[in-house]
Amino acid sequence: MEYLGSEKSTSSQIGDRSTSDVVVRIRTEDGRDDRLYCHSQILMEKSKYFADRLSENWPTCQILDSRNCVDVYCQESEFDHHVNVLRLFYVAVDGLVDNLWHGVKNAIGILQVAVKLGCPQIITACVNYLEAVPWEESEEEEILKIVPRLGSQVEPILARLLPVNHSSIMGIFLSTIRFATSSPPPIMNDLKSSAQEQLEYMLTEDDDAPLLTADDEVKSEVKECVNRLFGRFSNLLEALLCEVELSSDGGKMQSFQMLLSDLSWACQILTKLETMRELVCNWMDASDKIVNVVKQARPTAELIETKLRIVEVAAKILEAIGYGTVILPTAKRLHMVKVWLPFVRVARPVINSATTTGDDAPTLKMDSELWQSLESTFVSIILTLPSVEQAEILTEWLENEHIQYPDLTEAFEVWCYRSKVSKRRLSFISVNHEKIDTH
Repeated sequence: MEYLGSEKSTSSQIGDRSTSDVVVRIRTEDGRDDRLYCHSQILMEKSKYFADRLSENWPTCQILDSRNCVDVYCQESEFDHHVNVLRLFYVAVDGLVDNLWHGVKNAIGILQVAVKLGCPQIITACVNYLEAVPWEESEEEEILKIVPRLGSQVEPILARLLPVNHSSIMGIFLSTIRFATSSPPPIMNDLKSSAQEQLEYMLTEDDDAPLLTADDEVKSEVKECVNRLFGRFSNLLEALLCEVELSSDGGKMQSFQMLLSDLSWACQILTKLETMRELVCNWMDASDKIVNVVKQARPTAELIETKLRIVEVAAKILEAIGYGTVILPTAKRLHMVKVWLPFVRVARPVINSATTTGDDAPTLKMDSELWQSLESTFVSIILTLPSVEQAEILTEWLENEHIQYPDLTEAFEVWCYRSKVSKRRLSFISVNHEKIDTH
């Protein structure tokens, strides 16, 4: 280990045997024993430990040579730091010299020894250094492990790690959600993606509690931002519908894809906040228009990605309906199945083909469980519909060339069972009603 130098040194020099009046022996349990020739005046001025140890009040002061030789015991890992602290006694540590510490790890070691020996000047200089410089992740973990045990005098080091108050968190949150749901220039897409990731992290409960509570203020702001996002999506949707034949060469289809990606992310945030209803209703109202935009667009590689983005949002919307997160009346649930079941069954083979082959196709990234999740969702929604509507959907499915996906076998089996036993079940209910009426 490199020992610290002697910039701005005092008139006395460590190791000068001709002027030294005290020897400090730094010793370890492993038998290491180094002697440093020092000066009692400097030791007592710089360190409370040495001031006490070399005073006349020390219990062994009358023993021969006890004031001329002081033993300091330490662990082997602390040995070099003890040497460096003694050398720093001979350096003017006034905050004007920044190159004394040789890195964060070394400064932490020196700080521990300085606290142990009661060296206020060195402690202050270490604190000022560690508080100001950047830390690597491993250094931060080391600081968290060591510094809290060293007392209030070193607390400024931890300032960047301390919890912040609610108003500061809300300020960050509000700025981030507004940026994350905006439509900045494409050059800022990476910044926007980072903002979206951090928002999701803030609201996620993992080993730690969420950074902020999903109270009414948070929910209100998120809903307002998502409504503005959907408003831009709706306006672009209308503009695309006005074009007789869509060409994906222009920027509109790319903007459409970006807004769909934002809506897919918004679904995740709204799900965490349990506020999906408004977006579900808005998407349901726009469903026919969304499908029509795809139908009238020219078939290109870019259109395939647009279909995938649509399916990703539709899957999250349908999941909220299928699992009772958002309660919709029968007619609206039926409408969603009739719109999105045909769309998904036709889009799937095209999207799958583009993700496995196609030299000029865009690189598509998709959740491997997307199709399975959608299939389960369709089954769940279908089984909530009246049996007549179920029969209509299942009949169309059995006659369709895309019968393999989505596989509605589970819904079919449940429908068959319910239909077969319905008379027996309902007759039992009827008998109970008759018994009640006779009393």
